[in-house]
Amino acid sequence: MSLHDLLVERRSIRRYTDEKIDPDHVKLILEAGLLAPTSKSSRAWQFIVVEDREMLERLSACKPMGASPMAHCSLAVVVAVDSTLTEPWIEDASVAASFMQLQACDLGLGSCWIQVRGRFTADGIPSEEYVQELLGIPEACPVVCILSFGHKGEERKLQDVGKLKWENVHIGRY
Repeated sequence: MSLHDLLVERRSIRRYTDEKIDPDHVKLILEAGLLAPTSKSSRAWQFIVVEDREMLERLSACKPMGASPMAHCSLAVVVAVDSTLTEPWIEDASVAASFMQLQACDLGLGSCWIQVRGRFTADGIPSEEYVQELLGIPEACPVVCILSFGHKGEERKLQDVGKLKWENVHIGRY
């Protein structure tokens, strides 16, 4: 599949089947994240792979809205970064997460980005702290997002390139 076709096809998938993901596919998804570029080659991201059903359900409580896909996915990858090693840690984590989502799409799998940074649990606890405590992630490694992965339990329309907002593109200057 061409990169353009992949970009058109990739959509957020929030419903998954019960089928497990092939371990070779899990490796390819993680490899995609590890291949992502980082500022000054810091490679400061940390990926925590979660497949345990109980832990996935507990992670789905990291915020009241938008985290439910984790409760029913086969695999989640928590994307954290050692913020002491790089200044643009948010950007580095975001690029790695995007690479993993594109790899999953290329494998025919669904994924969904679940924002953690800057969010709160239903009890008002910062979502980052909630996830760090659940998984033993050091304080110096803030969590940017969690990616849910699984075999698609829903189909979404392809992106409509006819609806792209070309008016947001400026040549030479704003």
